[in-house]
Amino acid sequence: MKAFGFLSFGHYGRVPGSQTPDAASALKQSLEIGVGADELGVNGAYFRVHHFERQLASPIPLLSAIAARTRHIEVGTGVIDMRYENPLQLAEELAALDLLSDQRIAIGISRGSPETAQRGYEAFGYTGAQDPRGADIARAKFATFLEAIDGEGMVDADPQHAIPGTRLRIEPRSDGLRDRIWWGSGSRETAEWVGELGLNMMSSTLLTEANGESFADLQAEQIERFRAAYVAAGHTGRPRVSVSRSIFPIVSDLDEQFFGLRGQSSTDQIGIIDGYRSTFGKTYADTPDKLIEQLRGDAAVMAADTVMLTIPNQLGVDYNLHVLEAFAQHVAPALGWRPNTDGPVTGDDPATP
Repeated sequence: MKAFGFLSFGHYGRVPGSQTPDAASALKQSLEIGVGADELGVNGAYFRVHHFERQLASPIPLLSAIAARTRHIEVGTGVIDMRYENPLQLAEELAALDLLSDQRIAIGISRGSPETAQRGYEAFGYTGAQDPRGADIARAKFATFLEAIDGEGMVDADPQHAIPGTRLRIEPRSDGLRDRIWWGSGSRETAEWVGELGLNMMSSTLLTEANGESFADLQAEQIERFRAAYVAAGHTGRPRVSVSRSIFPIVSDLDEQFFGLRGQSSTDQIGIIDGYRSTFGKTYADTPDKLIEQLRGDAAVMAADTVMLTIPNQLGVDYNLHVLEAFAQHVAPALGWRPNTDGPVTGDDPATP
């Protein structure tokens, strides 16, 4: 682990204890957490994207606002649901964000997680999926998106305004944008596909697999397969890999009140998601010395270059910055962390065991 960031689901609603009763408060507090995290040396501010729910759904305005008020932290998503996206519009928006932020972006894209809406992407105008989960249209649109950001011609030019046969590219473009695109992988098979494409990989707090191995070991194998596929496909870069974890250092009575009992009783869980028997990661909540020991024993945390800490955004700005500061001060340095002032995060050499 070289770096860590926070991953916010952006929940809001008028429920007991929530400091984000509405969308405005969730958005504005997300901005303030991003600014505060940058000052703490945190490496990334990442946001989940969910539609038809009381959660953040349109990440580009928020990421742009955070980038404008910060100097070092990278801004990103974990993940954008490609089923809901126009690939060419997304290519334009991300190129603009990349240019405005001086290439400080880490954009996770995927098919998306199970949702409340039934085929909600069809309400956005994206029909024709044969897969009931929409994975086919997500991958088809993602392929178009990659072509667009790579600068390929996407449409014929009007011969009255250009040389006949000219193909026009999406504008604006940002050189190297592909190097800052990630795919959210939920299985070992998908991890190999991402490696073949030469992209970065985000691995979540669940895997759509369950074979009796611990979540951390399953995820470590997923990372190993991703890197092997990356090398086998002939790519020569240093791809990034992130994993998500719920980690809460217990350094105050309030921490103990919120998360102490949860950490003591937490274990990996097996459940069904999207029809697949799946493994869900546990919550880490303990004193810093015990967290260091536990996380050093988490093979996936130690294999990844970046760990995304899922934060309880409804508990407000101050408490979430407290969690990030406690991790930065008491836990992360012992795991190999380097603050954002040391420069952009780089991936590991995938050819080195």
